Formats: sequence, C-alpha cells, structure tokens
Amino acid sequence: MSGPETFSKVWARHDFGEAGRAIQSKTEADVLRALERVRAGLSLDDLAALLSPSAVPHLEQMAQLSHQRTVERFGRTMQLYAPMYLSNVCANICTYCGFSAQNRIPRKILSDPEIGAEAAALKGLGIDHVLLVTGEAGRVGVPYLANATRLLRPHFSNISIEVQPLDEGDYVALCAEGVSAVAVYQETYDAQTYPKHHLKGPKADMAYRLDTPDRAGRAGIKKIALGALYGLSEWRTEAWFVGLHLRHLEKHHWRSRMSVSFPRLRPHEGGDIALTPFNERDLVQAACAFRLICPEAELSLSTRESSAFRNRAFKLGFTSMSAGSKTNPGGYAIAPETLEQFAVDDSRSPREVAEFFRSQGYEPVWKDWDPTYDGCRLAAGA
Repeated sequence: MSGPETFSKVWARHDFGEAGRAIQSKTEADVLRALERVRAGLSLDDLAALLSPSAVPHLEQMAQLSHQRTVERFGRTMQLYAPMYLSNVCANICTYCGFSAQNRIPRKILSDPEIGAEAAALKGLGIDHVLLVTGEAGRVGVPYLANATRLLRPHFSNISIEVQPLDEGDYVALCAEGVSAVAVYQETYDAQTYPKHHLKGPKADMAYRLDTPDRAGRAGIKKIALGALYGLSEWRTEAWFVGLHLRHLEKHHWRSRMSVSFPRLRPHEGGDIALTPFNERDLVQAACAFRLICPEAELSLSTRESSAFRNRAFKLGFTSMSAGSKTNPGGYAIAPETLEQFAVDDSRSPREVAEFFRSQGYEPVWKDWDPTYDGCRLAAGA
C-alpha cells in the first residue's frame, strides 16, 4: 500500500498561469466574503481573494485582523534568532545567489574550532536559537552537519538548518543529533521560471526540492519552514502556491509546526537579473493573508528588510525575526570580510532589536524549546 501523496503530485495538478489568472479575477465581493468568515476558517480560494489586487483597498482591515489573530494565539512576543553560515561552497549555479558556483569568490568551510568561535560570538550577542546555513556541496553533507550540530547542541536551545535538500533518513539522523527545524525555500513554484534560475547542480531537480518538506515531516522534524524567493516570478501566484504547500503539510504532517518566510531578492555577487515587482506593501498583503488563513503558522521576517520597515510591520502577523545577521561563513568572529550570500539591510545588533520590541510592549523570546526535552543539557555557563 502506497503512502500519502507527496506535494510534487499536488503541485503538478495546478498550472501556475491559470492560478495567477484566477487570483486576478477575484472581486471585492470575494475579498469581503473572505474577511467576514475569518474565524470560521478560510479556504485556498479565500487566500486567492486576499492576495488579489481587489484586496489592496482592504489592507487596513486585513492588518487589524492579522494583528488581532496573532496576539490571540502568540501574545505580544517575538522570537529572535540568528543564522550561522558554515560554508559558502556550492555545486549549484543559481542566478540570484552570491554563493553560485560560477562566481569566482574565496570559498570557506568552517573548521571545528571556527564553529566554536562563531558560537561563542553569537552567545555573547544573546542568541540562543541558531540557524545553520550552507551551500549545497558534498563536503558539507550529513556527516559535516551532524558534527556541527553535536558541537553546537550543548550551547543553544534551538538549532535549525537551511541546507541542501536531504533524504528522509538523513533528516532522521540530524533530528537525533538535535536539529529542531528545517527551512527549505522552494525559491519559485513556477515551472517555467525555475530552470531559468537554476542552471546546473542538484538544485536543478525541482521535484526533489518540492518533496523535501514531506521527507522532513516523515522524519519527525519539529518545525518545517516554507517560502518563495519573491522577485523571481509573479508574487501573488507564488504566495498562493506557498499556501497550497502549507495546507498539504498541515494535513499530512500535522505533528510538525509550520513556518512561512517572505524573503525578497537582495543585492548579491554576480550579474544582475530582471526582477518581478514585490514591494513592501505587497509583502504586508502576503503576510496578512497568511495570518488570516493560517492562524497557527509562525511567520518570519528577516534582516533582508530595513529596520524602518521591520519596525512598522512587526505587528502585522509576524512571530519570528532574525537579528544581527551575518550571511558569510565566519562573519561573527572568524572572517568578517568574506563574501556575503546577500546584502543585509537591518544591521542592528540583537540587543538593539530586543530593546525596540520591549519599547513597544513586546517580549523578545530568545528561547522557545529546552534541550532537556531532547535528552541534552546546555553547557555550564551557556
């Protein structure tokens, strides 16, 4: 007997262009109908309405409802985390990434002592939730990631990973080492656009990437993070497909928490590429739509965005933000001048970000999981 249907099969039944035209066809009546039944639960058709141009005049109401729903579920809190880039070695050629294999840049993989130094620097900043990031290469495969997790687990309450897609057994192994969350951003759900930006390497396999969150869910990962890289294709349709993916995971992997991010393309090493529009107002509309359709999902906003925008938008449904981010291997202590994956906009320190939230009546949350639940204790003094 075969197992549950994977998302790539669900995705294949939906044409990107047709989905986009359906979103564009939504009327004000469709938007108002969706807003009226927020508490009864919304459908993917309602999500299309809330993402549509017809919803733009109703953004204020969407924002108010989104804030209300977020406070009811999560309180006035904001989880804070920081990425730790372990490597910029990558076998992929992607048009939008500074780590792309075609870019002639110095490559670096952190050694054990360097990982320890980066960990100490992050702990000194107050960070207790770290997101491990690498390029996609065999040299930073599962053995390397498992070793890095073992080194870091005694010092951080939460370890998440944003690395290459892995097999189910690999996620089982990393989960046993203490990895709590897996972030796998599809970049684009547009079948026509995907191969234009993923020219060579393992990432060119779109179907394998589409099914990665399913493998993580079956492996027992506690949290799965989704998202599109806005700027590669038409944003409203991309967001709708993220919603389709989210609903699939909520149905089949309900034991895992879900998170959605809204990364916009940022300046990077390599040639410029044509971007599709996705401005700050569009990001707000997408975030509010997701909060209204998915009251349980965590929504994350990164330092790709400016401090001014994050200071205004944080109440509109977001529950998690990065702080003090460095997007280069060794950026906190070892090699601060190495090439970034992309340019960070909000350069405030974690303490500055935390102080801002306190000034707004919000509680910054450094820790939302205790490692003793995984049979691990933090190092003395950590």
